[in-house]
Amino acid sequence: MVRSLPGEIDTMLAWRAGGRLLIGRERIALLESVMEHKSITKAAEVMGFSYKTAWDAVNAINNLLPRPAFITRTGGSHGGGAEVTEEGRRLILAFRRLEEKLGSISTAIAEEGLEHERDLLFLGIGLKLSVRNALFCKIVKILPAPVNVEVKLEVSPGILITTVVTNTSVQELGLVPGRCCIAMVNASSVMLAQNGGGLRISARNEIAGKVLNRVDDDVDSEVILDIGGGKTLTAVVTREGADATGAAIGAKVLAIFKTSHVILASD
Repeated sequence: MVRSLPGEIDTMLAWRAGGRLLIGRERIALLESVMEHKSITKAAEVMGFSYKTAWDAVNAINNLLPRPAFITRTGGSHGGGAEVTEEGRRLILAFRRLEEKLGSISTAIAEEGLEHERDLLFLGIGLKLSVRNALFCKIVKILPAPVNVEVKLEVSPGILITTVVTNTSVQELGLVPGRCCIAMVNASSVMLAQNGGGLRISARNEIAGKVLNRVDDDVDSEVILDIGGGKTLTAVVTREGADATGAAIGAKVLAIFKTSHVILASD
């Protein structure tokens, strides 16, 4: 969100990942539109978005929250409905309140100026991440070792992922059981396999999911999986590999990635 103010000072409130906007003014307006029209299709039409753009936006928001901001229902004359949850309503309210506060601060700066350089620190609240998958998680277990520490994370009930970090990272990030953090995995690091194929693999993380969407080009495929609890996982694999695993919309496949490919972030 960019707001022009007297004195040519703008405020920007946004959270980005992989070059894509996750939470910003337009996305919040999209959630508000879904809340009003009970349909992603209608909300996208009203907002001037394509259906895919709207779907990707609300999915990204869901992945960053402990509980889904919206849920969908199948069927109906318009392909099913959608509903903004209490979590989504709280997100909208929190965003609008913060937006209002930032506007007030920027107005004050425009009128009174900056007394100290450190006052600029609050302006750098945007976050850009070169990663497609950013998942809100809760730390459930930490297994210490002299060099590397194994951290087990709960993405949603019954869905666990494992990562390995250094002792220094544990201390600097303040990682302890019960604390929440963001787990990030590059889409290109996620491999796909047939569900129930009886594979023996060295990668520790193996998550079953249902294919929600697939986009192909001449060489590669982007596959989005529903992994439960309102969370999705995106994999970018070769088109030949996607075909070999049967990754068609509605199919169940396995998402596989190494512990070393999981990066943690905390506040």
